[in-house]
Amino acid sequence: MAREKEARINEEITAPQIRLVGIEGEPIGVMEISEALAKAEEAEIDLVEIAPAAAPPVCRLMDYGKFKYNEQKKKQDAKAKQKQIQVKEIKFRPGTDEGDYQIKLRNLIKFLTDGDKTKVTLRFRGREMAHQNLGARLLERVRSDLEDHGQVEQFPKMEGRQMVMVVAPLKPEEKQKRQKMKAAALENEKLQKSL
Repeated sequence: MAREKEARINEEITAPQIRLVGIEGEPIGVMEISEALAKAEEAEIDLVEIAPAAAPPVCRLMDYGKFKYNEQKKKQDAKAKQKQIQVKEIKFRPGTDEGDYQIKLRNLIKFLTDGDKTKVTLRFRGREMAHQNLGARLLERVRSDLEDHGQVEQFPKMEGRQMVMVVAPLKPEEKQKRQKMKAAALENEKLQKSL
């Protein structure tokens, strides 16, 4: 990645004439570089070239150290606000017991509610490869059990000796939509029973 080009400050500015902008952002006007440097020295701040491509180049009176610090802080704040989506993995086997299945399912639900994608891996060993239909049924059961918490992003597919499925967390509006549909279905079922 290329390093950002640093702005030229004070004596580094080579243009003979510049357009000067004051500390508060107010335009001062076009002047010789020596006159602008004298103003910067008088105010005990830096003269920073902010638009070198303009004719004449635009320079501003500012505290360059403070400016750099604020820019860096803005970048860090923006980076901190970005949520890192992680992919968590849970491994199953075709013969996974019911107790183990429930624990793994609980972990999958926790990962999805935390906003992480989950990779469900079903590993086949030896002769288990001949019974891939058992694995497909197990992954279908996982999919239906996670219906209220996530949606399948990558349907089960074989990768060597393992079957892989990726489940992404539901967006809040999708979650509400599914809950409303479920509530409506339950209400409809109650009406059918009462008739």
